[in-house]
Amino acid sequence: MFKNLKFSLINLLVFKLSLLFMGVLVANQQDVYKQLNLFGEVYERVRSEYVEEIKDKDLIEAAINGMLQSLDPHSSYLNSDSFEEMKVQTKGEFGGLGIEVTMENGLVKVVSPIDETPAAKAGIRSGDYISHIDEEAVMGLTLSEAVDKMRGPVNTPILITVIRKGEEPFDVKIVRDIIKITSVKIQVHEEVGYLRITSFTQKTYKNLIKEFSKLEKQMSGNMKGLVLDLRNNPGGLLDQAISVSDAFLDRGEIVSTRGRETNTEQRFNATKGDITKGIPIVVLINGGSASASEIVAGALQDHKRGILLGTSTFGKGSVQTIIPVSSKGAIRLTTARYYTPSGKSIQAKGIEPDIFVPQSKLEVLETNNERKESSLRGHLDEKNPDAEKTENEDISETENTLKDDYQLNRALDLIKSINVYETLQKAS
Repeated sequence: MFKNLKFSLINLLVFKLSLLFMGVLVANQQDVYKQLNLFGEVYERVRSEYVEEIKDKDLIEAAINGMLQSLDPHSSYLNSDSFEEMKVQTKGEFGGLGIEVTMENGLVKVVSPIDETPAAKAGIRSGDYISHIDEEAVMGLTLSEAVDKMRGPVNTPILITVIRKGEEPFDVKIVRDIIKITSVKIQVHEEVGYLRITSFTQKTYKNLIKEFSKLEKQMSGNMKGLVLDLRNNPGGLLDQAISVSDAFLDRGEIVSTRGRETNTEQRFNATKGDITKGIPIVVLINGGSASASEIVAGALQDHKRGILLGTSTFGKGSVQTIIPVSSKGAIRLTTARYYTPSGKSIQAKGIEPDIFVPQSKLEVLETNNERKESSLRGHLDEKNPDAEKTENEDISETENTLKDDYQLNRALDLIKSINVYETLQKAS
């Protein structure tokens, strides 16, 4: 009898908890209905009483955009035109100024200018803020609206007002152009190869393999080290970042993504094969290195496959999923965060370099007062006719680039130092 009573009490308790849970669900559902009714009421008021007639389509799209952009700067609604344009961008060719942007404190913030684009040539820098577009204030616009205003027909001018730290706001006139992204570039610096990745588009990994093969041929197999330049790389496609990381790693995790639910976690691992065959790698990063480029930098750093040199990265460690919806549009929704192999979140923190080296301007110091052999009375004359040539004559384009790039200089010095150290270790 006691057992039956105990069993009945347990059943009664479970039943009451079930009713309570159902009550909570019903209450939550009722709250949702109330909020939707509120939306409908506001919508009808705006539609019928606003000072000017507004298209229903525009109102609804604005409401959807407002909902998504209230979540984070990277979630947004793409109508059919924007969705098609986004598809073109990921293929590596599109029209515009050539800048990757986000929204911060009501202003458009430049994540990074793209190499050899109108914006880069005009001197736009990572970290710049755009306050006005053609003298119209950006404040109050959504990111999509601001971007739409910056786009336009090729060869048409646009005036943007730039706010830069430590300077007074200034205007920059830029002529729009077709943006063709060459995602991978190479150079030879004596026995050190230089490989720059400007963005992660659909062809980045394929271009990486092709250009690295060219680099090896140019250097006749004598490459003693590699500089991987990810500065001002705004990111792009996740699968390309994984493939590029895999090209330099033999094993281990590259990156993981974690969403709201525990069962949505994904891990991506490297496969055997390092295209560089283990030579020293120095990775250049800065505040314009974002998203996919941070994944590559973080993977190489955590596996001690590359030394990171430069300044802290941008800190965009979130995953956006493109979800097609009706009317041939889509929503760009943040669905997860990136984590490096060691479990560090990139979001809002970025990747810290192993060696902090800010970009600096190299200047040649005056040496007019230095005493040399030639200043001594009775010095012997040099009989070699070629000796009159100065050391600055006949300098290649690569060397000129090197002179202007302090961070690259330090990266090359570091690789040379590593090679010297390894040679001494083998000799001892």
